[in-house]
Amino acid sequence: MKTIKLMNKIAKVGTDIFDRDIYEVSDTAENPDAIMVRSAALHEMEIPTNLKAIARCGAGVNNIPVDKCTDKGVVVFNTPGANANGVKELAVCALVLAARDVVGGIEWAKTLQGNENVAKAVEAGKGAYVGNELIGKTLGVIGLGAIGGMVANAASALGMKVIGCDPYLTPNAAWHLSPSIKQAASFEEIFKTCDYISIHVPATPQTKNMICEKTIAMMKDGVRIINLARADLVCAADIKKALLDKKVARYVTDFPTNDTVGAEGIVNIPHLGASTFESEDNCAVMAANQLVEFLANGNIKNSVNFPNVAIPQSANARVCVMHKNAPDALTSITAVFASANVNIENLANGAKGENAYTIIETASKVVDDVVNAISAINGVIRVVCY
Repeated sequence: MKTIKLMNKIAKVGTDIFDRDIYEVSDTAENPDAIMVRSAALHEMEIPTNLKAIARCGAGVNNIPVDKCTDKGVVVFNTPGANANGVKELAVCALVLAARDVVGGIEWAKTLQGNENVAKAVEAGKGAYVGNELIGKTLGVIGLGAIGGMVANAASALGMKVIGCDPYLTPNAAWHLSPSIKQAASFEEIFKTCDYISIHVPATPQTKNMICEKTIAMMKDGVRIINLARADLVCAADIKKALLDKKVARYVTDFPTNDTVGAEGIVNIPHLGASTFESEDNCAVMAANQLVEFLANGNIKNSVNFPNVAIPQSANARVCVMHKNAPDALTSITAVFASANVNIENLANGAKGENAYTIIETASKVVDDVVNAISAINGVIRVVCY
């Protein structure tokens, strides 16, 4: 019996995927084979000895100690694209909130309670909340992945001119972009030419504070910035100064912090991007399916720390090896099978940065001596047999 520990409430449509004759699913398992998590912080958690995988029901994994997991041979999965539509729809809302002071108007309308003639007061006071229309304005989308691409397409459908930039744009993502979307040569082109800028990139050391005093200085006066990705992408102190100087007209973020809450010109949305019932269901289903495929067959899809490697199981046994991406790693692993006179029926291998993953199928069950010999190879992190 394999055990799955839930670190948050996970949508039932996802947990129902686990066959209860094979998997025990609970929030109290002490040494689970896998963990499903949404927002719970795992950095202080002692990694259980039996843990083989963590599935994040969402795209971001900043609540998971990925490096520590990698060192222990724990595969970390995420669910890219599962909540993309929910975030896209909030981005459309954020564009409107950036263009028009809807929030300020709503808060002002609340003060009219008890007024003898609310309709007359509304007509007299609504001029303070006049905004702009989106049609004809230029939107720059930084990051054209699952979410950014959908935002770009939606904005184009609203009549905006859209410029996108993504140095890592995949052919598949490019196919899904509207032909009307222009490809920018650099982020600087977006900074210099756009009326609105929407950010859809992961938080990394390279992207931290990508919106800062230096990049804001390149932008048009009155630019409106939307950040539904991560708080660290925008320097709070610099954006607040730019708002005071009227360089930035409005900043809409889905990641409120102590520095942004209550600040003039900032619309703080309480991290609602993926907070739809549909997104939660989609993420749970994708995460559960990925865990089942890995725990049952060793196949990896959508891992953030190991490469995607998957083959249909067609032999009697398979050995899956997590190892460093070294020039002689694969040769050393296959040599163990040759020395033990074990014929390899099928093999698949992939690398992701410094880490690699190899699936080897054999006609007969692999004995402990072979597993121990592979484990002893320099650079091998973990060996799992199926």
